Amino acid sequence: MKITILPLLALGAGLWFAAPDASASSHREAPFITKNPKVDATDFYMFRSFETGRADYVTLIANYVPLQDPYGGPNYFAMDPDALYEIHVDNNGDAREDITFQFRFTNTLQDFQLPIGPPGNQRMNSLPLVQKGGIAAGDVTNLNVRESYTLKVVYGDRRTGMVSNVVDAMTSATAFTKPVDNIGTKTLADYSAYAATHVREIRLPDGSLGRVFVGQRKDPFAVNLGEVFDLVNFVPLGDPAAQTDDLADANVTSLVLEVPIGFLAGADSVIGAWTTASVRQARVINPAPRSAVDNKVTVEGGAFTQVSRLGMPLVNEIVIGIKDKDRFNASQPKDDAQFADYVTHPTFPALIEILFGGAGVQAPTAFPRTDLVAVFLTGVTGLNQPIGVQGSEMLRLNTQTLPTPAAMQNRLGVLGGDLAGFPNGRRPGDDVVDEALRVVMGVLLDSADAPSGQLPYTDGAFLDQTSFDAAFPYLRTPLPGSPSAK
Repeated sequence: MKITILPLLALGAGLWFAAPDASASSHREAPFITKNPKVDATDFYMFRSFETGRADYVTLIANYVPLQDPYGGPNYFAMDPDALYEIHVDNNGDAREDITFQFRFTNTLQDFQLPIGPPGNQRMNSLPLVQKGGIAAGDVTNLNVRESYTLKVVYGDRRTGMVSNVVDAMTSATAFTKPVDNIGTKTLADYSAYAATHVREIRLPDGSLGRVFVGQRKDPFAVNLGEVFDLVNFVPLGDPAAQTDDLADANVTSLVLEVPIGFLAGADSVIGAWTTASVRQARVINPAPRSAVDNKVTVEGGAFTQVSRLGMPLVNEIVIGIKDKDRFNASQPKDDAQFADYVTHPTFPALIEILFGGAGVQAPTAFPRTDLVAVFLTGVTGLNQPIGVQGSEMLRLNTQTLPTPAAMQNRLGVLGGDLAGFPNGRRPGDDVVDEALRVVMGVLLDSADAPSGQLPYTDGAFLDQTSFDAAFPYLRTPLPGSPSAK
């Protein structure tokens, strides 16, 4: 094993966990979550803000609701008002949340109606659409279904800790509005301007200021989707920009937070974070859902139960075996020792050898994969390992690492010499798939342990700094359901 740059070696080797045997970073990754797309986390990002003048802040992005077709009306992709969406931060390395941001959603039906029929025989009937006319920045009078959300901070245990409201810095309101999805250019002639009015400055419980945006965005992830699932039906040594990004026509729903470093970091400069979604334990189906108030099809109750979890990209897709995928989604980092065998003896390199062994591709032979354990469970000494860390899976960021300006970011992150990139946190332009392919096959190992480790593996779905914006909320305007007004 190469030891000339030991921290980089351990760091890069851990990128195995982002290997690309999945629909995307975490889309439809476990059997149960495929039945509950509203609480399916797709990607999680955490990085020092690289917008000019915002380097003292950390941005956290939790994306939900995978594979959104822009034309997916008439209901589009509202969040689940019966669910709890959370972003957890561990700032002392003990594998337990110290700060949790909680998002809860409310959907309000205006129930617009039209008089139908001749005078004397009219009926007032409800509209079938979420809008009755055009919508613009500052004018939502035609919006039939309106979404809002609250944001709270919990200190300590997510269920028993101290809870405080996050408020709008201008109005002190505790409720924020969420823009309707990008229905199309006839309904929303300037979606970018409309969505921008939903970026709000917030006041945190300690009095410090931050920003929040919740709404639909263009899915920032890139992956050669169909071919990956078809037993990697492409040449993984080809042109790094020659294949199809199968998510190029998909949107997601993003929870984007920007908060001061000082609000997140404890005595250690390294923080870890992950996102979860939870639903109530009990659900009763209403056989006759007819209510003028909320028209609820289900009645939900009991304690919130976690059903989705995401920290490092692609973990549940290609590290965890099918029989344990739902269990991983329900687990917490403090209990990650139960999944250790999946880390020390990974299956994906062997699969690559089986598929491409005829071309001379060989899997690394070093077992157990202690190099992977370093980054997967502990972070890397000298880069992003907390003091006194307890092994656990989460995305880790050294908040003392200066951000790299957008135009100078290297899509391969640390592998490309950019220490502000993945896996020291994760930015929207970090091509974790290509990074992972190269590391899983041993780019940082000696040839004795990784005979084909120096080959330039790629999935061909190119991702770099041209794939995101240089300012908050960083993710691009979602694709419209109808691209041209007529």
